Amino acid sequence: MSTVGERTPRTDGTTPKGRRGGRLWWQLIRIGCAAGRGGPGDRLRFWVLFVAAAAVALVALGAVAAVSTYDGRAARNQARGPVFTDRQQDAVALWREGFDTVDEVQHTVIYLQPLKPGAQPPPGLARWPAPGEVMLSPELVREGQQERITSRYGRYAGTIGTSGLVSPSERLAYIRPTQAPDSRADQSWRSVRGFGQSYPMGEVLDSRPLAQVLLTLGLLTGVPALVLLAVAARVGSRARDRRLSLLQALGGAWRHRALVTMGEAALPAAAGTALAILPMLAATSTDLRIPPTGYLLNSSDLRSAWPITVAALVLSFAITVGVAVLLSRGPRHGTAVAPRPSSSPVPRPRLVGCGLGFGAVAFSQYLMGTPGLVTFAVGTVVMWALLPSVAVEALRALGDKLAARGFRDGRPGQLIGGRWTVAHPGGVVRLAIAMVIGLGLVCQLQVVNSRVGEKAAAARASQAVVGDSVISVQSRDLTPPVIEALSRSLPAGSHVLTLNTDPEQQATLLQGSCRALRSLGLGCPTTPRATTSGDQRVTEIRHWYGPGLRIQAAPSTLRYDRLYGSLIVITRTTGQRAEVEKAAYALVPSVTVETLGEGWLVGSGVKFRLNNWLLLFGSLGLALLLLAGSLSAAAEFARVRHTLVPIADLTGSHHVFRSAARWHLTVPLLMSAVVAVVLTGWHAMFLVAVMQAGSVPWGVLAAAVCGCALAAVAVGALGGRTGVRAARPAAVG
Repeated sequence: MSTVGERTPRTDGTTPKGRRGGRLWWQLIRIGCAAGRGGPGDRLRFWVLFVAAAAVALVALGAVAAVSTYDGRAARNQARGPVFTDRQQDAVALWREGFDTVDEVQHTVIYLQPLKPGAQPPPGLARWPAPGEVMLSPELVREGQQERITSRYGRYAGTIGTSGLVSPSERLAYIRPTQAPDSRADQSWRSVRGFGQSYPMGEVLDSRPLAQVLLTLGLLTGVPALVLLAVAARVGSRARDRRLSLLQALGGAWRHRALVTMGEAALPAAAGTALAILPMLAATSTDLRIPPTGYLLNSSDLRSAWPITVAALVLSFAITVGVAVLLSRGPRHGTAVAPRPSSSPVPRPRLVGCGLGFGAVAFSQYLMGTPGLVTFAVGTVVMWALLPSVAVEALRALGDKLAARGFRDGRPGQLIGGRWTVAHPGGVVRLAIAMVIGLGLVCQLQVVNSRVGEKAAAARASQAVVGDSVISVQSRDLTPPVIEALSRSLPAGSHVLTLNTDPEQQATLLQGSCRALRSLGLGCPTTPRATTSGDQRVTEIRHWYGPGLRIQAAPSTLRYDRLYGSLIVITRTTGQRAEVEKAAYALVPSVTVETLGEGWLVGSGVKFRLNNWLLLFGSLGLALLLLAGSLSAAAEFARVRHTLVPIADLTGSHHVFRSAARWHLTVPLLMSAVVAVVLTGWHAMFLVAVMQAGSVPWGVLAAAVCGCALAAVAVGALGGRTGVRAARPAAVG
């Protein structure tokens, strides 16, 4: 009898060259493809590989989207950047830039003054703005509706085109002043001879390097996707074990089993890879906003990247099939296909070491600076490394209690589920550890990036007390006539004061009309004196400009001493900032209007938006880790489900499958989810104490416990369902 891999000799004593060997490898792949369609006993493996392939392809397409987006942004920034010149005869326009904020997010404001008729405007502008006109990016118009951004800088003349924005999410404004500036008198204006040079402006100022984005995507999402793929490759079934054992008995070598495995993995891998194309197709058809970041992808960038998109899909498919072949379980010898019981006790030093790790984390709060952070990091690594041993012991104790109660109450499902938890805690432990470590990593990154600093915290506190009733107005173009005009154009009940921050003075001097000073309860002193008012607005001004703040009435109602600092606008009520901004921009180009300490809030907002990206990548990674652990636990249960067939026959019901799965998987996992969230919250609180800054993301923890609970219920239901489906043909046989 010939075996697989041998060639049948011809009658003339020769052996066919290549043809039969070629038929053999094709037949083996076809056998694998037939088995990989998800027949009885192989459905779980099919769907696990399907999901893993989709996850790997999704990460690959995410990397493609990042690369293509950065390439498109760089090209558009290169096209719109100003080319400066010192030769006045070559200049086609004057250029000046400033910054403004909408909802504590900074954007660039560009002032333009064309010098030559027929000169090309910057990319994205169909024409030069007329005097007093402003053109805004669509995202700035959308986000600034509450602050009436379209009327802030002048007459709104339309939006900036896509070619002039590095991304559809960019906030940018082009303004042409009402009066033509004199560049010789004002050195802040620069001469431009055209556009076509990379220049830092707009969104480019806050962008992270591409390598950092890819590294974050790879660590937080790519690694969990590969873990899921590794778990999927190790999932087996009794039918697959028999198939590979038969192949080995017929003389098949490892390469023959690899061909069958390749055929098994090809169909689910192709289907999963095809599924991952759907979000990419949506992103190429329209500008897609990514939750929770709010960032808009440029669809044209993704469409132009179709060659690397195809290459990424082919590569992800090859990785899925390759890992499935390399990590596939071989045939199991003997009759037992269930996981071997792990009844050996956990070495005591591991438990002691984990306790020491917990102790180091708790003790780190009493150390300051670097020693505290080092102690916290070492304790965290030791705790996470040895936590599986503690989890095994805890689950065994839980399994004993469940089994004892099931025996006492006459519940066979609870009894069997508890005994299986004692004998096979591995699947549940892996999922529990995935919850703890995955959630811990996400929360630690959130805590680190939630540090806002003392100044930002003080600015937030000032905003809560006085809101926008105290507004700072700063510009190098502030002159006494401008201040007089501004005071006349403010909302009723508003007053203008000057802050003299001359370094030669011993303290900051606050000057204003007697009426303005009396509105703050400061009287009307003709000589500088210390402030004594209890008005909250004065308290906050003193907090930001020095405790030695002095006050003095201006020489006349509308004439002030030489201005060294900025203006302070006091409004009667909050909510009038938009009117103050409109009045200031109508008089002064490139003016900065902000509430007390708002600049610090803008800086902390950059970290907050970075946290959204970490939350996006981390949440996807945590979901993949939970999915990997859930499928691993369900697969282990599926391998031992046939042992319940006799009990199901005796009881005449398949309810024992669902009950055993519920007590072996769902109940321990629900308890593990609660413990994981409590442990992560406890861990994050100590990190906050060590850094003396930041905050625990309780919202993330609340969402995580809900997600982990859903995963626990789903894996129990999946285990029970696969058990019932497998028992029916077994019972018939």
